[in-house]
Amino acid sequence: MERAFERVLGKMVRVHGAGRTDAGAHALAQCAHVDLPNDRLSAARWTEALNALLPPTIRVLRCQYVPNDFHARLSAKGKIYRYRIWLAPVLPPFEYRRAWHVARLLDLKMLKAAARCFVGTNDFAGFAANRGKPEKSTIRTIYSVRVRQKGPCVTIEFDGDGFLYKMVRLIVGSLVKSALGKMRIEDVAARLNSGQVGAARFAAPAEGLFLVRVRY
Repeated sequence: MERAFERVLGKMVRVHGAGRTDAGAHALAQCAHVDLPNDRLSAARWTEALNALLPPTIRVLRCQYVPNDFHARLSAKGKIYRYRIWLAPVLPPFEYRRAWHVARLLDLKMLKAAARCFVGTNDFAGFAANRGKPEKSTIRTIYSVRVRQKGPCVTIEFDGDGFLYKMVRLIVGSLVKSALGKMRIEDVAARLNSGQVGAARFAAPAEGLFLVRVRY
């Protein structure tokens, strides 16, 4: 992104993203902002110019000018993440690196019951990984967790005010362990209520995770 801006502007600018996603994860609608030296190009022209220079795996969906006090990360009010699980003996090639392949039956009723534990305001320290520097706070609010199944594809969608490093993947890992009968709901709730990291945690693979939307 920064190289594309530099080719248009003739100078370097910093691209500020709404947040980091794990390596291997996807974003359907990541947001970012740039402080431009001028507004000589329209927002629509910026969309065209950037897409002409970006690799095919990255596309700018829309540009718009915003007030000077807007910040892609600091102004965010919340995010929606979606996790995809493919329940079938065979993973279709087009789903490769787009879903977690679980070739076993999951107890969806148990998964949904465990998911309800995470709705509300909690200390999610037990469902976060160390990024190398301490978090100011590990308190987060999840407004909803929606579990849906369409054919072999199960989607788990999280809507919250913010997410810690690997938080969604660690939650999904515990939900699937519950749905496989390898972890009791009481143990999931106990880990959440303790606010402690603990041992024997499992993070779901990154390729099933999608950032769906950043809310402002």
